[in-house]
Formats: sequence, structure tokens, C-alpha cells
Amino acid sequence: MRYLPLTDADRADMLRAIGADRIEDLFVDVPAEALLDRPVDLPSGKSEMEVERALQNLAGRNVAAGSVPSFLGAGAYRHHVPATVDYLIQRGEFLTAYTPYQPEIAQGTLQALFEFQTQVALLTGMDVANASMYDGATAAAEAALMANRVARRHRILASGNLHPHYASSIGTLARQTGFALDLAEPSPGASDVDALIGQIDGETSAVLVQYPDAFGHIVDLSALAEAAHAAGALLVVATTEIVALGALKPPGAMGADIAVGEGQSIGNALNFGGPHLGLFACREKLVRQMPGRLCGETTDAAGKRGFVLTLSTREQHIRRAKATSNICTNSGLCALAFTIHMTLLGEAGLTELADHNHARASQAADRLASLPGVDLLTPAFFNEFAVRLPKPATAIVEAMAEAGVLGGVPAARLWPDAAGVDDVLIVAATETNTDDDVAALAAALEEALQ
Repeated sequence: MRYLPLTDADRADMLRAIGADRIEDLFVDVPAEALLDRPVDLPSGKSEMEVERALQNLAGRNVAAGSVPSFLGAGAYRHHVPATVDYLIQRGEFLTAYTPYQPEIAQGTLQALFEFQTQVALLTGMDVANASMYDGATAAAEAALMANRVARRHRILASGNLHPHYASSIGTLARQTGFALDLAEPSPGASDVDALIGQIDGETSAVLVQYPDAFGHIVDLSALAEAAHAAGALLVVATTEIVALGALKPPGAMGADIAVGEGQSIGNALNFGGPHLGLFACREKLVRQMPGRLCGETTDAAGKRGFVLTLSTREQHIRRAKATSNICTNSGLCALAFTIHMTLLGEAGLTELADHNHARASQAADRLASLPGVDLLTPAFFNEFAVRLPKPATAIVEAMAEAGVLGGVPAARLWPDAAGVDDVLIVAATETNTDDDVAALAAALEEALQ
């Protein structure tokens, strides 16, 4: 039996209070083509056993990344996660921990988040980091909003080689909050950082680039940072493969004001696309504009070290009109997994892991570039690179999958409407790939091209 507590008079009073004539007025921002004018076409109910059987059949169609040679990347990367990580995050005090509003009973959670923040700040070369965000795309979108507040301008200039999911998230906020997003076209053959320098003007609040970019290109961002700062704008750097910062110069060392990224690679498995872990760090002078949670270290009345939530400028804590963000939580368990894995690695271990990734990717790039008609487009890369094929990449990838090799991500899948990407394949290799995997990749590609 359905229980509907509101009467028609209650609804009329509520609509009148918010200035709407009818309930449909609340959905005016939804595109007309997305609105249904009929009930959702769902099948009739099934028994529990029938539902289980149907779901098992669906699950059986999945191909786990580790079951076949896999070179997928493009924002989600397969790395080895030590068994210790899963064991520790499943301890009851961590797995069931809630928002640490009462620090006197949440010191373990708060300390873990403080350690996480420290690791992210060191990794990105920034002064301060928050306690995580939903994912890398969300973090990038929040960085755009933050840059607009700091610069008091309303134009974000973004690289065309920014991951399109990140660009889409920023674009959603741009439409809803009224700032301009100038997004360049993707350029698989080269970085577009130099071209961005000439497009910075007095209305630009921030320049947003990916490092390494979505095609794998690595460039020094120092000149871009100088140009942005000279115009009164900020530099925002996004990193989708955070393991790369175990080998590359961190964004902070090149003049970035805000560094964001995806932390899934460390401590978190692919999990068919989530949950993921957003990283967010900035300069200390900008900390009061930083969204999300921030854990701080303090001392209690007895002089003992303790941890608390601090500088909480979220809508949950203060007047909504003064909030920096409406994000009111963080990816706490994923952040803990990140922290445990990073602690197990240590600085030397992270560097060694990064070296293994680069070496394996270099091996794969050399093998593919030796095939007839295959051109390597990325002269400098970390563990992800792009090649141009003599045939459309989508068909080639499907043929390779039929042969039992997940050979990469067609650029056309990420940029379906862009010119010049139909024959571009993005390939990622990590420490989980073997010599046999690389050989299978090269053989499958060669066979598919014939």
C-alpha cells in the first residue's frame, strides 16, 4: 500500500512558496527529448531465483580485464593492489565509519584522511590537499568553479587533449552556472599547450590542461603557468593516471595553482568503472576557496595531538549562499585504500612502480610501431600512448577482442564527433602486463590489420 503524506493542498502551498505554478515547472532544465510522456516500459516482476539467474547471465557476458591481455586505459587503469589493502579496509572500524563530525570518537578516520591529504600534497607538489572528491572529473569541474571565484572571472580555457569526460563535467557546470568553457579540438599528434598560451586573455580565469594528456603527451607546463599568471589567471592541471607522478615532475613544480586527478590507480581496482577517487590540491593561499573536506592537525586540552575537520566551507556547514561547493562528502573508503597502498609502496616503491609502467609501455610502443602502417604519435609518454592505424581503430579493436586481446581504446569512442581521430588507438600498459601480453598485442594487431 502506497503512503503519500502530502495532500493536493500541501503541494499547492509548496509550489506557491517557491514561485512555481505546477510541478512540471521544476523540470524545465531537462531537455524535452529526455522527458517521457508515458510510463517506463518495464517487464513484470520475477521471482528471486529468476532475477538471480538473469543477473548471472548478464555478469557472464563481462570480460574481466585480468582474464585476457588488456591494454585499456583512457582514465581507468589496471594495477596490482596488494591483498593487505582489501584486508585492512574491511575492518569494521573503517568499513562502517560515518562522517567524522565528532572528532573525539573519529580520531582513526580523521588521522587516515590527514595522512591521505599529506600523500596527495607531496605527490602533486602542492601545499595542501583535501580529503578527496567523488572522482577526477568531479574534481576538475570543482577546480573550474574555484578558479572563477579566485580570479573573479568567468572563462575557462581548456586543452582539447583533456579527457572528454572531464570536459563534459566542466561543461555541465558551465551551462548551469553561467561561465564560459572554451574547449579546443583534440590533437592526437601533438600537445596543444603552446597554442593555449596565445589564447589567454584578461577574461580567462584559468587554463586547464591534462598531464600527461589524454593521448599520452608529456610537456613542461612552466611556460603555460607563467603566461597564465601574467594575465591574472590560474593554471589547473588534471592527471588521470596518478602513478605517473611517481616518475614525472609534479604539477606544483611547474607553477600549477590547482592540481586535480583520479586516484583509482593506487589501492583501487577497476570495479567495472567505480567507485573512483577524486584528488584535489592547491596552493596554501587558495585554501579557503577549496571545496570539500579538509582535515587538520591540532592539540587537545591536555596538549595531545588530535585531528579535526577544519575550514569547512561546505553547504552542510554554513549558509548555502556562502558555500564553496555543494559536495558534502568524500570517497572515504577509496581514499583509505589509496593511503594504505601508498604507505606500503613508500616513495622508493612508487618510483619503482612508475619505472615498471614506463618500461612496459615503451616495450609495447616499440613493438606496435614496428608493424607496417602503424605510426607512433606520442614521442614522450608515461604508460599510455597513441598510434595511428591504416584502418579505422574501432573495427580493429573489435577484431582484436575477438582474438582475445583488449588492445586499447579507439579515440573515436571518446571523441565521436571530432575530425582526425577515427584511425587513432590509445594504448595503456602497466606493471600487470607481461612479455607474453605484449607479444599477443602485437600479433593481434598485425592480424587485424591484414
